[in-house]
Amino acid sequence: MNIKSVSLCQIAGAILFIGVLQWFMAVLAAETLFPGYSIQANDLSDLASTVPPNISPIQPPAMLFNAATFIIGLLSLISATLIYLFGQGRLFSALFGLSGIFAMGVGIFPGDSGRIHGLVALGWFAAAPISAIVSARIVKGPLAWFSVAIGLFSLIVLFFAFSAGMDSPFRFFGRGGEERMLVFPVVMWMTAFAGYLMGSCKIDR
Repeated sequence: MNIKSVSLCQIAGAILFIGVLQWFMAVLAAETLFPGYSIQANDLSDLASTVPPNISPIQPPAMLFNAATFIIGLLSLISATLIYLFGQGRLFSALFGLSGIFAMGVGIFPGDSGRIHGLVALGWFAAAPISAIVSARIVKGPLAWFSVAIGLFSLIVLFFAFSAGMDSPFRFFGRGGEERMLVFPVVMWMTAFAGYLMGSCKIDR
């Protein structure tokens, strides 16, 4: 493993970490700025002004959420590309890059954009957990097991959200809570994966 390869891998981790950090901070800020917002009753996408009162789409929460979601998608795509150039994990790179493209779509097409928002959101919600599972093929140590567990958990939440509706066992936490049960574990996995890349960079070729 040469110095150029190691630095490329570490850059991929740093870029991904920046993407996750800015997204979390933007979501927290948007939640505090949105009038009457409830993390139990409201979806994350509602931060983009998609529920009554439907105030201007350029108001602060919408700008924060849409921009941050686009950025986390873009930086995920760049990170996936760098991992591919590192000569490792073609399947993972393709899936993780695809999840980044879907995340960018969520930022471009907020909830009031109609069916296309639902499609890109579903793509993100599915591709990201699958990427976590597939990453177990290229990482070493406990992270491999955590990656599979987190990916499976998010896919289970996604399955119940779409198949069971109000009867979903996760709906106990509200519509917003259920969605966060799906999204937040994967975003936390992205943070751990970014740290792994910035640290050891021990991924199988």
